[in-house]
Parts: sequence; C-alpha cells; structure tokens
Amino acid sequence: MSFTKVICLFMGMLSFNALFSQSKKTFKYVKNDSTKLKVDVFLPKTKRKDTNKVPLVIFVHGGGFSDRTRKDGYNFCKFLAKNNIAGATIDYTLFMKGKDFGCNGNTKEKKQTIFNVANQIKQATSYLIKKSERLKIDTSKIFLAGTSAGAESILHAVYIKNEFNNRLPKDFKYKGLIAGAGALIDINLITETNKTSMFLFHGTKDQTVPYKTGSHRNCPEKASGYLNLFGSYSITKHMESLQGTCQLFSITDGEHHVGDTYFYYQQYYILRFIEDVFLGDPFIRYETKKAVSSKKN
Repeated sequence: MSFTKVICLFMGMLSFNALFSQSKKTFKYVKNDSTKLKVDVFLPKTKRKDTNKVPLVIFVHGGGFSDRTRKDGYNFCKFLAKNNIAGATIDYTLFMKGKDFGCNGNTKEKKQTIFNVANQIKQATSYLIKKSERLKIDTSKIFLAGTSAGAESILHAVYIKNEFNNRLPKDFKYKGLIAGAGALIDINLITETNKTSMFLFHGTKDQTVPYKTGSHRNCPEKASGYLNLFGSYSITKHMESLQGTCQLFSITDGEHHVGDTYFYYQQYYILRFIEDVFLGDPFIRYETKKAVSSKKN
C-alpha cells in the first residue's frame, strides 16, 4: 500500500471516529471538592440546522448502591439514540460500598442512601435541563429509567418532594418512569396529584426486592437492616386505584436479575410505552412474560 493510501485511510478513520464521538457527550453534573459525578449523553444524529427537540431518557444503573457504573447504560442509550430519543446515563455516589446493605445493615442508613441517590438524580436532571437548548432536548418529555437500586432511586426521585426539587423549574414534571425490579418505601408517596406514567417489570420470585409487598432481602422484622418495601405489583395496584397510567410486566418465576431485562433486550417494549404516553390516553396493563435468556446486545 502506498504512503498516500495509508494517509487517506488514516484520515478516513479519524473522520469516522469524530463523527461517532459527536453522538456522545460527557459532562460533570456535580463538581465540588468531595464529589465529581459524570453524565454521558447519547444524541440522535441530526443535521446541523435541525432545530427539532427530542425526548430524553435518563438511565440509572443498579448494583446495590455499591458497584457497577454508568457504562451499564451505554447500549440502552445507543438504542434510544437510534430511535430519535436522547439517552443519558449517570454516575451516582456508591454510598454502600464496603458496607452491609442487607439484613445486618442499618435501616436508617439504607433509607438515606436511596434518598441521597434520588437527590443526585434531580441534580442530573437540573443540569441537563440547563443544557437542553444545546442538546436539543424537549424538557417536557423527560423520562427516568433504572434497574434495581437505580429503579428504587428513580421512584423516590419522582415521588419525594424536598429542597432538591427547588433546583428544577417550578412547573417541571417527569413524563414517565421505566423501572426494573424497583420498589417504594411508602406506597402513599404516590397521590392523585403527583402520579406519573410508569412501565414496571419485575420477577415474581425476586428475593431481593419484593415483587409485591415485603421486606428487602426477606429480612426478618427484628433484623437491624429490616426495610419494608412496596414492589412493582403493589405500585401498579395502587396506580389502578388512582386511575393512573401504569404497565406491569410480571416475569414468571423470574429472580432479581431479570430487572435488567428490557434495558438489554426487547427494548421495543420501552419504545411502545413511551409512544403510548405521548398519545395521552391513561391505561393500566398487566402482562405476564417469560424470562429472557440471551446475551446482552
């Protein structure tokens, strides 16, 4: 191969990498002396002069508040971007790293961990709203998505109102929630006035986060880490009583790990939910699914 051809090939590779990198942008949404948290945003490829704004889904990874990273959401966010939806995946502080988040832990600390991550989700949302013009994001169409610890956190980010809500625009409301194997500490956090459209999926034999109502990790009441939770089935029944919009996929005999399912395969169900929310007609759906046993794509 001639020197000229090598240079042309090299320049072509640089051009390709530059084109690809334009679809992913990384920002620090929290930056202070003690904490630095990043968010990766995957954007649909559009023409430079295109002024149309797109929906946004913010993904929050699982891992028991002690491990895993925002990179878990890369494939899901790339899938969204290919379907003209911006996807963001965030860091959050791993408050339980090196600590016991099980039955021998501390109930108060477990609750506070969920609340702390929920607050960081609000910080990330606020940051992305401020960047919305640059990123061409429609701030009236922002969804939260998460699995396991991430699912618990997004549910509380939406339904607990505290001083961190003041960082968001006064009339801001999330368009919807997509939660795998998530739960709430208090079902009555969801009210007639704050109910938000939800797509929930959960294994019926989850021994970590209850599918219905029960203790986290099946801990006995006397355990120092006992924490009662309202899982996806209980949340859906409550939403039904409020005449809200909720879709529940009950994964037959599924254990906790199936909370990842629709973020990694058969993501078209998530697209269907988003499109249905945009249509605006309220619905309650109960569907039974089999566990998916294939590699992450």
